[in-house]
Amino acid sequence: MKSIQVKIGKDGKPVLPKGTADFKRIDATTDKDIADQQRFDDEQAIMKVAQFAKRVRKSVGMSQFEFSQSIKVSVATIRNWEQGKRVPTGAAKALLKVLDQSPELALIALHR
Repeated sequence: MKSIQVKIGKDGKPVLPKGTADFKRIDATTDKDIADQQRFDDEQAIMKVAQFAKRVRKSVGMSQFEFSQSIKVSVATIRNWEQGKRVPTGAAKALLKVLDQSPELALIALHR
């Protein structure tokens, strides 16, 4: 069996070494706590994608309408992406990545 040395803090509680778990806290975590954290994490991820979509559009210097016409999706779709109501998937997600990395080439290819 492996043993670890534990230091006691000024408050009398053990100071856990880096990389160890607080099992009391883990045991006290409820299914609701986990679901709430997962919901929060999902919302944060969606907002990150929304910010990315908006940044890409702004980096090419287009309005939502112009951008929607350029990439052949509805302006409502662009608005939903940027507000975090929807998340681009598949080809749209790939296109945003290409527009982010090489906007000039992507726009040339789209307008041929």
